[in-house]
Amino acid sequence: MHQRTPEITIIGGGIVGLSVALGLLQAGRTVQVLDGADGDARASQGNFGLIWGQGKGWNFAPYANWTMDALAAWPAFAQLLQELSGINLALDQSGGYEFFTDVQEMAGFTAEMTQQASHLGNRASYEMLSGDDLRSQLPGLGPKVVGASFSPRDGHLNPLRFLRALRIAVQNAGGRLRTGASVTTISPQPRGGFALTLASAEVLHSDQVVLCAGLGSAPLAGDLGFTTQVKPQLGELLITEKLGVRLPFLSSTIRQVDEGGVQIGGTKADAGIDDRESLRVMSDLARHAVTVLPALADVRVVRAWGALRVMSPDGYPVYAKSAAHPGAFLVTCHSGVTLAPLHASVLADWILNTSPTPDLEAFDECRFALSHAA
Repeated sequence: MHQRTPEITIIGGGIVGLSVALGLLQAGRTVQVLDGADGDARASQGNFGLIWGQGKGWNFAPYANWTMDALAAWPAFAQLLQELSGINLALDQSGGYEFFTDVQEMAGFTAEMTQQASHLGNRASYEMLSGDDLRSQLPGLGPKVVGASFSPRDGHLNPLRFLRALRIAVQNAGGRLRTGASVTTISPQPRGGFALTLASAEVLHSDQVVLCAGLGSAPLAGDLGFTTQVKPQLGELLITEKLGVRLPFLSSTIRQVDEGGVQIGGTKADAGIDDRESLRVMSDLARHAVTVLPALADVRVVRAWGALRVMSPDGYPVYAKSAAHPGAFLVTCHSGVTLAPLHASVLADWILNTSPTPDLEAFDECRFALSHAA
């Protein structure tokens, strides 16, 4: 069966793909999003919901500045999504902490924040606080906390509500969203455009293709001439019962969602494609949370899960245009929530080659070839 699809097809219906689709729709393009099977590894359904900049790009200036641009763009983007979807994302950008219980670990992060600030210039905004300073400001903080960094620009939102809002916004903006549409091969056509074969054997055609399928991009990237090898990174979470009181802080490892439950996370592990949680890691997470805020010792854990992040070879985003097959693009990153406002605006301009086209050369996949050559 052959069917003509819209001029741009997004492969991947997670936060990254939907954000890119929304930006292209806002620019007046006709867009279709192909979302895969329910059993696919989905970072968008297991993320922590942070909008975070601390330490990001400390050794890569383009990423430090890209992240700062995204943080500044979030309030207007949240308002746009609410207008298009009718969903309040529970956005809160009132600042966040990175807590430390080890002096040397804090010293290392302090050096990273200093380097990040050198990239950001007068846009840098953070402070390093001692444990005693923190305990005077945050009631109930544990005695083993030696200090923390704080940035007033960081925040969080309800991640599942965000994903739902994106899906609705894309459709209300005129986009077509197909679920259960797993792409098995992409074939560039001699006269331009692409033929996309689905697992159902249906063949679709598109003038342009943007590959945003996360870990599912790996078997398709070569069809379009891309060489980036993404890999999974396992993160594990604990979810507590809903609390009637609000936590006195937001941190990168402990956050309270707007409904009242507390999420505890922050782990990183190379576990292949296995997203199962482990008792050892769950115990470590609980121990960390109680060390930071001892009152959590009396709170019940009601859920636990593991989810796979999408990581490029150096951990930074990849925005690549295929030299071999014009009209094909690769977009992958592990900070899809934080970067969403830029994916829905600046990145769309880059894909459409508008004037002035944003300079995203630093995020091209050619940097991997250059590093190997060096």
